[in-house]
Amino acid sequence: MKLEEKWDKTFFKSEKVNHKKVTFHNRYGIELVADLYEPKNYEGKLAAIAVCGPFGAVKEQASGLYAQEMAERGFLTVAFDPSFTGESGGTPRYMASPDINTEDFQAAVDFLSVQENVDPERIGIIGICGWGGMALNVAALDTRIKATVTSTMYDMSRVNANGYFDQSDSEEARYEAKKALNEQRTLDYKNGTYERAGGCLPLPVPEGVPFYVKDYSEYYKGRAYHERSLNSNGGWNKIGCMSFINQPILCYSNEIRSADFMIHGEKAHSCYFSKDAYGNMMKDNKYTNNKELMIIPGAVHTDLYDNMNVIPFDKIEAFFRKYLG
Repeated sequence: MKLEEKWDKTFFKSEKVNHKKVTFHNRYGIELVADLYEPKNYEGKLAAIAVCGPFGAVKEQASGLYAQEMAERGFLTVAFDPSFTGESGGTPRYMASPDINTEDFQAAVDFLSVQENVDPERIGIIGICGWGGMALNVAALDTRIKATVTSTMYDMSRVNANGYFDQSDSEEARYEAKKALNEQRTLDYKNGTYERAGGCLPLPVPEGVPFYVKDYSEYYKGRAYHERSLNSNGGWNKIGCMSFINQPILCYSNEIRSADFMIHGEKAHSCYFSKDAYGNMMKDNKYTNNKELMIIPGAVHTDLYDNMNVIPFDKIEAFFRKYLG
């Protein structure tokens, strides 16, 4: 595994933290690559945070920005590439899985739990966009996680099964989607390759496209372009997210005992994911006093990717200080 050694992030390098590449494996034997950020001049064992997302991004984009910022604030952090993407292992490339991607977060917790400078009782996670949904999913599964932050969250099962804004939430629509995907599987197998779905639109985006398409394109094709990012380039394989259709995540989110802080922009097209997921998490949950939903006035989806004037890092830090100590 040959790793990029030069600083190739889409954000400036901080002089307040130490940075290095690390690797760890998940339970399927896939080797994951992460950037580790460590505060300088600390004493004792640190609280640690694993960060991932957005869905189709790489650690050199938003997750790395979050990880570096939280390291500046005194936490040891890792921002990792999920299986089949970025510098991480796994073939074929550009695939996603509700199971394996949940496992990727748990593998990051495995890694953090055994570091000599980490207190294994003080581990949290941050999930951005589609990895916000994964973060909630793993919070319902992994009792080692004491605190979870989701930022501009997507429920990838819901959007794959129902389409945006649940406009395709019917048996007929799902059947047609599954039929097209299975036809693509046959074609891919016949050709011996996986056809890509296409990433974001090149700039400038055409007039008349939905705002969220413009929003994504300006981030991935513009200010945060990265050569390894799926969304910046060819996108996922067309069948890459197929299993999300009938393998829902968040089934037991209302059994999460640990602390959760969900953040979303008021003007984000995706805000309904966080509102509904928060409502479902709180329903009949015995542990509600350590959970919060924050809606940021005027903010759009990608504001929470990299807009330092919008991302509430002071609130995120205070949350982790309270629940990780």
